[in-house]
Amino acid sequence: DRERVLVTAPSTLVDALDGAGVVICCGSGGVGKTTTAAALGLGAARRGERVLVLTIDPAKRLADALGLKEVGNVETRVPLPKISGELSVAMLDTSASWDALVRRHAPDAATRDKILANPLYRNITQRFVQSHDYIAMERLYELQASKHWDRIVIDTPPSRHALDFIDAPERMADFFRSPLLRWITLPYRVGGQRAGRLGYLAAKPFYQVADRILGSQFLEDIAEFFLLFQTMHTGFIRRAKAVSAQLQDHATRFVVVSTVEPAPLREAEFLLSELSRRRLALGALILNRVYAPEFSDPEAKTAATALAAQSEADLRACGETFLRYNMLAERQRTQRERLAFAPDVVVTVPEQDGDIVSISGLTNLAKQLWMPPDHG
Repeated sequence: DRERVLVTAPSTLVDALDGAGVVICCGSGGVGKTTTAAALGLGAARRGERVLVLTIDPAKRLADALGLKEVGNVETRVPLPKISGELSVAMLDTSASWDALVRRHAPDAATRDKILANPLYRNITQRFVQSHDYIAMERLYELQASKHWDRIVIDTPPSRHALDFIDAPERMADFFRSPLLRWITLPYRVGGQRAGRLGYLAAKPFYQVADRILGSQFLEDIAEFFLLFQTMHTGFIRRAKAVSAQLQDHATRFVVVSTVEPAPLREAEFLLSELSRRRLALGALILNRVYAPEFSDPEAKTAATALAAQSEADLRACGETFLRYNMLAERQRTQRERLAFAPDVVVTVPEQDGDIVSISGLTNLAKQLWMPPDHG
C-alpha cells in the first residue's frame, strides 16, 4: 500500500490538476494570484482544452495580464492563434449577474419586475459583500451547467475572503431559513392564521418603534423585497446544495498562490490548513518571485566570497551582489521550510522582469507552471 501511494502521488502541476474541471486560485493580495490564474487557463488551453478564466476579484488585473483593454461580465474569447484549445475570460459584475439570476429564476414576469423595481434591491445586491460571494457561486453553477467548458479557473478575492466565497452557498441557505427573515416579513404575510396574528401582536412594539425611526414605507420595502425573494427560495436552496457538493468533489481543486515573504506565506499556510480541515481537494501551492536556485549553490557562494575580497572594484561589486542575492535566497528557503503544511506539489516561479502585461509574457509563465521540472 505504501508503494502504491508513493507511485500515484502527484509530482507535477499537470498531475495535481489532472481531471480538475474547476480550479480555484486563492491567496493574499499582491502575490500574482490573478496572473497565475490566467497562466493556468492559458496553459490548459494550449493543451487543447476549452477554458474559462473567471475573476471574482473586483481588481481589474485580469485584463492587464492578458493584454486586453477590458474584461466584462460576458465571456470574451481571447485570440490565440496556432493552439488547439480555447481560452475565454470574464470578470464578475455583481449587479448584472443578479439581474440575470432574477430574470432566469423568478416564478413569473410580474414577480421579476417587482424585484427589479424594488428600491432596496439594487442597494442590497451591490453593497453587501456576501451578495458578491453568493452570486459568484451562482455564476459558477450556471457555467458548469452549460457543459461548454473543459476547465473553469476561478480567481478569488484576496486572502481570507476566498473562504467567504466557499461558504456563500451554505450562508444563503441559512439566511432563507433564518428567524430574522420570518420576523421581518411577519406583518406583511398573507394568510390571517391565528398563529400569525399572535406572532404579529408579539412583534408589534418592535414595528411601532421601527416605523417611527425608519418610516413605514422603508419597512414595507424591506418586507416586499424578501417576500418576493422567498418565491425563489426552492431554487436558491437547490443550487446552493449543488455548488456545495461541487466544491467537495475531487474534480474541484484548490491552488494556493503566495510569495515567500513572511506575511503572504503565513496567509498561505492558514488557507492550506483551512482547506484541509474542510476536506477540500488541494491541488498545489504556487510560490511566485522565488530567487533562482543558482543563488543557493555552495560552490557559487564560495567563488563570490573570493571575488568580494578582491581589490578590483568591479570584481568586488560582482561578488558582493551575488552574496546579497544568496542571503535573500537563503532567507526564502528558510521561510519555505517553516511551512507546517503543504500539498504534495509545490511549484516555484522565478522572479519576473516587471509585470506581465501581454500574451507572450503570460505564455512564458504558463510554460514554467505546466512543464515538468526536467524540461526547464
